[in-house]
Amino acid sequence: MARVVLKNVQKTYIGGSTAVRDFNLDVDDGEFVVFVGPSGCGKSTTLRCIAGLEEVSGGTIHIGERLVNDVQPKDRDIAMVFQNYALYPHMTVFQNMALALKIRKVPRPVIAQSIDRAARILGIDKILDRKPKTLSGGQRQRVALGRAIVRNPKCFLFDEPLSNLDAKLRGEMRAEIKRLHLDLKSTTIYVTHDQEEAMTLGDRIVVMKDGVIQQCGAPLDVYQRPANRFVAAFVGTPPMNFFVGTVARDDGRLWFEEGTGRLAVPDWAGAALAPRVGSKVVMGARPQAISGGAGGAAGGNGASKTKGNVLTMKVDVVEPLGDKMDVYLSTPSHKHVVARMEAGGTLAPDQMIAAQFDLERVHFFETDDAGTLLATAPAPAK
Repeated sequence: MARVVLKNVQKTYIGGSTAVRDFNLDVDDGEFVVFVGPSGCGKSTTLRCIAGLEEVSGGTIHIGERLVNDVQPKDRDIAMVFQNYALYPHMTVFQNMALALKIRKVPRPVIAQSIDRAARILGIDKILDRKPKTLSGGQRQRVALGRAIVRNPKCFLFDEPLSNLDAKLRGEMRAEIKRLHLDLKSTTIYVTHDQEEAMTLGDRIVVMKDGVIQQCGAPLDVYQRPANRFVAAFVGTPPMNFFVGTVARDDGRLWFEEGTGRLAVPDWAGAALAPRVGSKVVMGARPQAISGGAGGAAGGNGASKTKGNVLTMKVDVVEPLGDKMDVYLSTPSHKHVVARMEAGGTLAPDQMIAAQFDLERVHFFETDDAGTLLATAPAPAK
């Protein structure tokens, strides 16, 4: 295996459309890195540049110690797994897995040994004589994985390999890919638009927008300390709620004025927000940080009101999810607020509730387009 290093990589197409801008990343030997972002953000283009399927317009790409900008894809010692499996329909599973090794003139006994090992790892050793049309989607994906494994490449590249599978099978294959990575200790770069896949698979995730890296870090760090509003909204299910409000000072403390109510600014955010008294900021709160009870603000307990963590909100929709429920709330100033609460309550549409905010789990951002993070709660001591 090997490190993969991208420095100032750019991809601009004829006509001036730029898909990747000044991309810098160092993937360690044996690391699993996930590129994640919405469609059109440049993640697949970046992966194809690494593979050599796209020619870079600027910057350098190293695989191991080798500069590969001008190296043909077949000579880069990488293995790529595609969304559509790309299996030859007229060949058996064995023949599909063996093809790349035959082209490299690997001896037959070594080919057989490599395929046997990969097939046993993936649980497809009983179907080596079958053709792709007789296989399920999950089996085809395992064959595509096996074809990559037998090559023993320096780096594995995955381009949305689970997009064609149903939800249950996607979960199973995610676990399979993670287990394979732990067993093989392979350098892996994985592309997905599914942030749940990114969070569960990656040692690090790279969040992209418009060809630019927005944030790179460990999944939990990115989730807990998003660099800007885009990352905060994209990473996490359901997405983070945003409230535009004004910073005010009253009773010797700072408040976030939402428009129809106010919340106390936590002590950890005081230094960042004190210079912004009278100015607007954006407060972000994940659905899991909002809870509630019936009765509006007056129905909330006295301690909660004293802490300044309650907004009166109207229930719009309740979506049961088994042991949880998503409750869609609104105030006159803010619509489509989602709270993920424990199931079993008696909430109903048009009911007023005292929505309580866990102020140790909120974030504050700039109001401009960049939406840069202003303040977030410090990480708990280890």
